[in-house]
Amino acid sequence: MEPALEVARLRVRFGETLVLDGLSFAVERGTTLGIIGPNGAGKTALFRALIGALPHDGTLRWAEGTRIGYVPQKLDVERDLPITAAELLAAKCRVAGADPGEAVHAFGHVGLAPAAASMPIGSLSGGQFQRLLVAFALIGRPNVLLFDEPMAGVDEAGQESLGETIHDIQRMHGLTLLLISHDISVVYRYADNVLCLGHGVPCFGPPREMLTGERLAELYGGPLHYHVHDP
Repeated sequence: MEPALEVARLRVRFGETLVLDGLSFAVERGTTLGIIGPNGAGKTALFRALIGALPHDGTLRWAEGTRIGYVPQKLDVERDLPITAAELLAAKCRVAGADPGEAVHAFGHVGLAPAAASMPIGSLSGGQFQRLLVAFALIGRPNVLLFDEPMAGVDEAGQESLGETIHDIQRMHGLTLLLISHDISVVYRYADNVLCLGHGVPCFGPPREMLTGERLAELYGGPLHYHVHDP
């Protein structure tokens, strides 16, 4: 089967600074790639290159027919903007040329209560707003989802629920998922493979091989302690 994404010898610069150099990996269709590393390692730069927002050298090849849904770290919408959740999704439908009914389906997929549709986006909790961003990304029926820190701003109680929601959406629709996260437990639980960016040479492989104490200490430049809890 053709991979959803193939990256070979990728180089990305910010001005004169080389952020990513010689990065190569592939993502199989329907799988989850977790991307980890310290701040400044180039994780968000990678995503911006993948969606064509940053120039790059090397090979970056999406499978034919790829449709991408992207949830950035921060949506360029002010939370005090006088717009409701439903109006935000309706606007995305118009821009994407999608059927307005997609907004209703997306709202239901992410587990938001119907009453939240009429709420101003500024009055949504952190967890509700993140779910709204996931719904926003689902407009246009993507087959690939890119999530840059989807748990940001979500309290601990809501993180597991949101993680399960994202996983259920992926499984239900057979989506390919690329996930940036600082939460190692989320990556360990949901990722099929992990891409480690940081100190030293980037590494790629299954969670049980990549998420060891030794590798994480090398990646983050210092000792790191964690415990794996079997489900």
